[in-house]
Amino acid sequence: MLLTISTTSATEARPATDLGWLLRKNPANVQAFEQSFGTAWVFYPEATAARCTAALLLEVDPVRLAKTYGRSGDASLQQYVNDRPYAASSLMAVALGKVFSTARSGVSESRPELAAARLPLEIELPAVPCKGGPDLVEALFAPLGWEVRAEAVPLPGFATDSRHVRLRLRGEARLSDALSQLYVLLPVLDDAKHYWVDIGEVDKLVRSGGDWLASHPKRNLITQRYLAHRRSYERAALTRLAEAEGSTADLETPLDEEAAPLEGGEPPTNSAGVERTPPLHRRRIAAVLDAVRQSGATSVIDLGCGSGKLLAPLLKEQQLTRVTGVDVSSRALAQAERHLNVERMPERQAAKLELRQGSVVYRDKRFAGFDAAVLMEVVEHLDAGRLPAMERVVFGEAQPRTVIVTTPNAEYNAQYGLEDHQMRHADHRFEWDRPHFAAWAEATAAQYGYRVRIEGVGDTDPIAGAPTQMGVFDRV
Repeated sequence: MLLTISTTSATEARPATDLGWLLRKNPANVQAFEQSFGTAWVFYPEATAARCTAALLLEVDPVRLAKTYGRSGDASLQQYVNDRPYAASSLMAVALGKVFSTARSGVSESRPELAAARLPLEIELPAVPCKGGPDLVEALFAPLGWEVRAEAVPLPGFATDSRHVRLRLRGEARLSDALSQLYVLLPVLDDAKHYWVDIGEVDKLVRSGGDWLASHPKRNLITQRYLAHRRSYERAALTRLAEAEGSTADLETPLDEEAAPLEGGEPPTNSAGVERTPPLHRRRIAAVLDAVRQSGATSVIDLGCGSGKLLAPLLKEQQLTRVTGVDVSSRALAQAERHLNVERMPERQAAKLELRQGSVVYRDKRFAGFDAAVLMEVVEHLDAGRLPAMERVVFGEAQPRTVIVTTPNAEYNAQYGLEDHQMRHADHRFEWDRPHFAAWAEATAAQYGYRVRIEGVGDTDPIAGAPTQMGVFDRV
């Protein structure tokens, strides 16, 4: 099976061969990458300053594929004789994800401006299994800005066409976005995966879907097919997408436009011109920022900072002279460095920032000395038995003047279509309703000498309350 990606250039400043920089594959070499089901080859049929084409050729070994992923006890020839070696499906998506992993991340340490640039791209796949035909290809790719050409592959000697299509895409896009869209949508077109689908696929879908999936008109179809029609996984994915985009009503109704930035600009509206509120994660960040401002803090530590989504706006706060991000994951801290563009950060902001590896459940002297500490969507990721350790570390030993804690409101989950006791994220160990959160917050405040006020963040339902609950602890 074959995938080609081409780009052109009309300027000497950005030759077409820059495609090799983004893919991290030298146009002068032919490279082989072993997969569990065969071998992936990368080569360049053409590489000039005006036009460059990279080809990903996947040779599938039917015997190796059957041994690795075949059904136990299946003695039929179908596991050896099928279209997998010839048509781009989930096998191609897996190979693409591994071979072009750096390009998919959108990171280029030596050329960051190139990774962020929209390039003229042409993508072609000679044969793609598609349960839905050319019309489905158009419905999936056209809303993403692609000019789509999909033709059914004829079957010589038969009155009907095959279930495969020849696919061509043309448009301007970041290469990382194009690769992520292919990674998700190739298995969706086929409506089949060659490997076992578990809860980890939800994270892959949400991560790879980025900013485009939540507002896609075919969001539900994409989610269903990508997750092999496993209803519990579908609901988990749709809930996370809805929360990210701020949709609290009908999960079947796609969002029309991306929300406006956190600060400034015109109020976001939908296609009918009706004003829309910002998505929940931005409203949560805004609420935390407002609490930090009201506290009068000049130094803040973000405990469980992840990829740095809160750190970026914190660094822009003029009153803050010291901003520290802490996470137990070194990978998350590396993502935060890239997200914040630390190497090219203005000197004034760089002087404020410090990233540290650490855990909120272990005593750490480095956590002390801050005016404010933030645990934004952190506590629900801890085992319930570790909460007392976190309380001692943060409230008892670090003792910041203000502690800000946000966590999901379990009562609101029904608004996302979740069933009782079903949580919003696979990694959540628990989710509190409002009485439980209030009881924990008040007991913790009383034990460690704080007073606490509790607020809701997001659209408030008269029965369920707000989707996020926030506790602001001030030391007495």
